[in-house]
Amino acid sequence: MTTVSAAYIGGEWIEGGPQADSIDPSNGEVFGHFQCGNRDLVDQAVACARQTFEQGVWADSPRLRSDALFELATALERDAGQLSEMLVAENGKLLAEARGEVAGAISEIRYYAGLARTVMGRTFQSAPDVMSLLHREPAGVVAIIVPWNAPITLLARSLAPALAAGCTTVIKPALQTSVTHGRFMECVNTCASLPKGVVNSVNEVDDEVGRALVAHPDVDVVSFTGSTQTGRKIMASAAPTLKRLSLELGGKAPAVIFEDADLDLACAELTRGSLVMAGQMCVAAARFLVHEKIAPQFIEKMKHAYSSVRTGPGSDPQSQMGALIDKANQQRVLALIEQAGDEGELIVRGEPLEGSFAQGSFVTPTLFRIEDTSSSLVQDELFGPIVSLETFGNESEAIAKANATSFGLAASVFTRNLNLSMRASRRIRSGTVWLNSHTRLFAEAETGGYRQSGLGRLHGVEGLNDFLETKHVYFEAGLS
Repeated sequence: MTTVSAAYIGGEWIEGGPQADSIDPSNGEVFGHFQCGNRDLVDQAVACARQTFEQGVWADSPRLRSDALFELATALERDAGQLSEMLVAENGKLLAEARGEVAGAISEIRYYAGLARTVMGRTFQSAPDVMSLLHREPAGVVAIIVPWNAPITLLARSLAPALAAGCTTVIKPALQTSVTHGRFMECVNTCASLPKGVVNSVNEVDDEVGRALVAHPDVDVVSFTGSTQTGRKIMASAAPTLKRLSLELGGKAPAVIFEDADLDLACAELTRGSLVMAGQMCVAAARFLVHEKIAPQFIEKMKHAYSSVRTGPGSDPQSQMGALIDKANQQRVLALIEQAGDEGELIVRGEPLEGSFAQGSFVTPTLFRIEDTSSSLVQDELFGPIVSLETFGNESEAIAKANATSFGLAASVFTRNLNLSMRASRRIRSGTVWLNSHTRLFAEAETGGYRQSGLGRLHGVEGLNDFLETKHVYFEAGLS
């Protein structure tokens, strides 16, 4: 078992503090331990990040930032095997999913290592001998609050652009994946090019650390990935200090399957796209919107696909879907399945695993039909292997239903008609729309939400924007 220090501040591990257990969700056993942080450690970490930002060379050294990011990517690549195995044990996901997550984080960091040397402003002349210079400067100290569902990739997605921009950081990992996070920080600690104090980290068990970071007057930016409910609380807590917020929040991704869709393709994509990480992914397909004429065929295909999914430990190469993160979420999802049976029609009913797997947090896939778009089953993010199916009669109804929730993070459209796919993708209010596919994410393409799915964008060139300020320098060359 692994013990992780409570904090990593100024390039040093800070020992002491109460210890907490990390649980393997596939069997309910203790996987490792980590030490809990507190408000005092937050103050130390933020003070260190602030001093490093204001007095060090980091903010003004794009080549140093690039070198450090490349070095971190190489360190993670060397440790990819162990990180992947730790993710499986602590998070419950499949080994293939864990390997993909670590590879995605490495790709993200290398992408921003390149961008670190190309952060450019602009100049223009507004009148004779009058010049304006627009500088792009790092925003300052960034608090990064990381979720448990993809703790390596989603950390890298905020950390890499923040570092590329020249910011310093304090990270708060999710308690459920604090041991894996500790291994990530060990990789950070090996990077000789990274000045001490640029990357700091404090663990937590309750919400003391997160609250302290969000309210701290010396934190300039909060980058958070998580639920919309928590995002609202962060906005309220950050309001007194007027922090900049980068928020990727909840999703309720609709998949619109038109009458002419390739149903075999759609079913294959949506089985994977809805059950990735056991449905615990904000962009996972959560609603199937199916043209009424093909609904019977689609239902039969999805019924077979869902019923055939092999649920089991992520370490088993035969498993096709892993465990939920913990027993509390298992019970929450089982309660939702009961509600789905009461309000709609259960096409495939999910069940917990029995026998030797009973101590794990497993629930097999659920597909249910419902036509009441006002139901909480349709309106709320369910965050598990439970998906609703609704029907529509024409294009306008399909778009209306796709836009019927308060979310707008991701969606997909399945049709052979290019014009229809273009019309639908423009009319669906969502930050990402995939055509004849689902869950395609990579470093070069921005992601983010409309409406209550968040603020700002991560990935891509625009991913730098949340961590940069624009300064106007005005110059009259004609004055002596």
